[in-house]
Amino acid sequence: MTDEAPDIYDVLVLGGGSGGYACALRSAQLGLRVALIERDKLGGTCLHRGCIPTKALLHAAEVADTAREGARFGVNSSVESIDMSAVLRYQQGVVSRLHKGLQGLISAATIDYVDGFGEVTSPTTVRVGDRTLTGRRLVLATGSRARSLPGLEIGGRVLTSDQALGLTQVPTSVIVLGGGVIGVEFASVFRSFGASVTIIEALPRLVPAEEESISKALERAFRKRGIVSRTNARFASVAQDDASVTVSLEDGSTLSADLLLVAVGREPVSDGMGFQEAGVHTDRGFVPTDERLRTNIPGVYAVGDLVPGLQLAHRGFAHGVFVAEDIASLNPAPVLDRNIPKVTYCDPEIASVGLTEAAARAEHGEVRAYEYNLGGNGKSQILGTSGFVSVVRVVDGPVVGIHMIGARMGEQIGEAQLVVGWDAMPEDVAPLVHAHPTQNEALGEAHLALAGKPLHAHA
Repeated sequence: MTDEAPDIYDVLVLGGGSGGYACALRSAQLGLRVALIERDKLGGTCLHRGCIPTKALLHAAEVADTAREGARFGVNSSVESIDMSAVLRYQQGVVSRLHKGLQGLISAATIDYVDGFGEVTSPTTVRVGDRTLTGRRLVLATGSRARSLPGLEIGGRVLTSDQALGLTQVPTSVIVLGGGVIGVEFASVFRSFGASVTIIEALPRLVPAEEESISKALERAFRKRGIVSRTNARFASVAQDDASVTVSLEDGSTLSADLLLVAVGREPVSDGMGFQEAGVHTDRGFVPTDERLRTNIPGVYAVGDLVPGLQLAHRGFAHGVFVAEDIASLNPAPVLDRNIPKVTYCDPEIASVGLTEAAARAEHGEVRAYEYNLGGNGKSQILGTSGFVSVVRVVDGPVVGIHMIGARMGEQIGEAQLVVGWDAMPEDVAPLVHAHPTQNEALGEAHLALAGKPLHAHA
């Protein structure tokens, strides 16, 4: 196909990650003619360099911790060693199976999958090699990549999460630059595998986007595990040689380790792709949109990490489905960041949805928060975990935020999302029966307390 004889599609999707492939699948399901363009691997960062491989590492880390602590439960077990080659085979096996499954879904759908680098040449056209594809609607879904800091070059003993996922040996010591989600997850993995770990965070606390009490609980738990956290610490420079890497901070102090993991966030992938030349407005590489994910150019949408806000695979997936249904004139409800669940898969796990107590007070005025300690939860005692569930409600109004920390708390976020997303009152949740013994009961107990009838806790 040449420039003179373009293909015509109802929906042209640039990027095959969570947002892009979801948009393509839903569009095809709705009877639209779709082309999906991807220059790398179908599934994008989440499947190949993010969510799935990191969580596989975290599960291997959990297995190591369970074996190491077996005597605590009367099981005499220990960790002989960490075979990173075997860990990577397990990790890649998971990724490969999911990748093949996704390829099968795309192949079975009426989607034209185009393998190659796509450059936007107008609001309705994308060039891939010598082929031009035309779409009545264009969806930008090019995602994000690991970022660094000015003057901090990646290479050698200085890694991002991309390189860390392929390490074939466990380092003796690691410095993690950045105490956000990626930083604390990798810090947790490295510590479970036996490395000495120090986290450097420029802000006053770890996971600064979470409720402050969650940050404090995580810092305590990490101290107990032997993970050092240096908050209010700003990076100045780095030097490395054949034996180690040395990080200098702005206060004049230095730290040395085998490796430096740079985990300072992710930046959008939009440069050199023709967005600005086609008239699409960008801001520091991001593509701003309205609540219906429309860019400044009619007929052009953006989804996922490209859009300012939460950088989460399931947000991108929801964006993709929304845009497909919007194009098909189904008038779907907008995807609101505040109702998107967040999970940080370190040990202990963090899960949250909705507003923090401070944000709720700023928006709604008088609010009430209740914190239910997992010490009163039977299953948490069985698991040997500590932590809490915190529920924030507007006084005489709905629940607007739920924040949790403890082993396996990510598995509780589904009910929490329903409560917040449906503007449920604590009195609506209190009558629901939660199976015993489960950690899920902790959510029920917190809502019982806010409804004025605590049973296993003091109001």
